[in-house]
Amino acid sequence: MDHAPSQHETGWDVRQRIRRGAWTQPTQGMAPGYVQANLAILPRDLAADFQRFCMLNPRPCPLLATSEPGDPSLPTLGNDIDIRTDIGTYRVWRDGVMTEEVHDIAHLWRDDLVAFLLGCSHSFEEALLADGLRLRHFDEGKAVPVYTTNVPTTPAGPFHGPLVVSMRPFRPAEAIRAIQITSRFPSVHGAPVHIGKPEMIGIHDLAKVDAGGVVTVAEDELPLFWACGVTPQAVVAASKPPFCITHAPGCMLVTDLLNSRLAVF
Repeated sequence: MDHAPSQHETGWDVRQRIRRGAWTQPTQGMAPGYVQANLAILPRDLAADFQRFCMLNPRPCPLLATSEPGDPSLPTLGNDIDIRTDIGTYRVWRDGVMTEEVHDIAHLWRDDLVAFLLGCSHSFEEALLADGLRLRHFDEGKAVPVYTTNVPTTPAGPFHGPLVVSMRPFRPAEAIRAIQITSRFPSVHGAPVHIGKPEMIGIHDLAKVDAGGVVTVAEDELPLFWACGVTPQAVVAASKPPFCITHAPGCMLVTDLLNSRLAVF
């Protein structure tokens, strides 16, 4: 395993480390300034329906790029990307069940597979930090808490399932600023989808996460919930396509795109 992430790495640097098997962990904090992306890979006969699903659900599934069938490159996202090797840990799904986690999917690649890359909250988190807002999961050295809600996504073809959200707590004045900042980044989930009262979206205990870590929420803070790129995995579990590959939570594709280019003013 390589050294800890460097603040001077580029997206290309990180992909090279991952490709040679030197990094298999989450990519949070790696290659500051560069866009990171969630992954879903599906057979071509399901690709049109999944693309429509993303278009109907842009908050949890903001589509950054789609590969050509059988082509592992993604030239609009970066130089020399190979989606078969450039994510640290992949999840393999069969009939809606996650059957294994692997660090390379070259042996699973087929000529009919299409890769979908979706925006990731790591991009808007950089903007929050740059504005001086603190992120509790960073302060406590944890992954962001992730919850499955009772809010349904808009179905498309066979694809359906619940919305998944990530949570960050803020005091009210900070919450307003966080909403303003993240609303400028619609291609990486945008503004929160819910504020306060987690029980209204089916979250009855913030200490029971579906992924990530449990963080402290003070009495004078509101939990803010953003649509999360883990949503496609909940959709795969509900829809049960015969075959699918996703990233493992937190293990993103680090692209050559700059976060600053995603902001909408």
